[in-house]
Amino acid sequence: MTSKKKATLKSPIVEREAVVDDTTASSRRDRAEHINHLAEALRTRRKAKGMAIEQLADLSGVSRSMISKIERAEAVPSTSVLSRLAEALGVTFSQLLVDQKEQDVVVLPQRIQPVLRDQTTGYTRRCISPILPGRGIDWVLNTLPHGATTGAFTAHRSGTDEYIYVLSGTLEASLGENTVHRLEAGDAIYFQATTSHEFRNVGKGDCQYFLVIDSTPFRR
Repeated sequence: MTSKKKATLKSPIVEREAVVDDTTASSRRDRAEHINHLAEALRTRRKAKGMAIEQLADLSGVSRSMISKIERAEAVPSTSVLSRLAEALGVTFSQLLVDQKEQDVVVLPQRIQPVLRDQTTGYTRRCISPILPGRGIDWVLNTLPHGATTGAFTAHRSGTDEYIYVLSGTLEASLGENTVHRLEAGDAIYFQATTSHEFRNVGKGDCQYFLVIDSTPFRR
């Protein structure tokens, strides 16, 4: 693992759409259900906060028209857009996509694990953790194609921690405006996610990595 400084960060927010993974017949059948679930979840979270769409747009930096399309199940947000919406609502990516469970043991078959795939870059995020009462752990399997970037993720609330373990390939982690870490397969990194951050595949093939987001203090 290597670290270096750089002068500036990052990719600006781009409101392109993602697609629900539909590479198999079963996932295609689940596509409409997943999009409708996300639409309802976003609308329910927003209304529970007493926010109008305009207020959520102001807080998140996501346009009113994009939020409206998502809530009408006419669009699936890119990972960067979803990150901004989740942060503005005080939840995480997985908390928007996965229903809360109140069980001692939770099995998540592959077919019901939410997967978002960026239509432009091919970047995918697979949610592999349940949402449990009083806990704020998100466990996500990420796949970045060669040369792809996640786009810039907005800073989280103070107290939110992130952990990464690289399974394969080479990952460049840009934290804040000046620090870059190069991670090879087997490398791990922890950081306080209170600044904007972005990840890029700088290797020769796909890069896969686990991401754990700990926002437990905000769930108690």
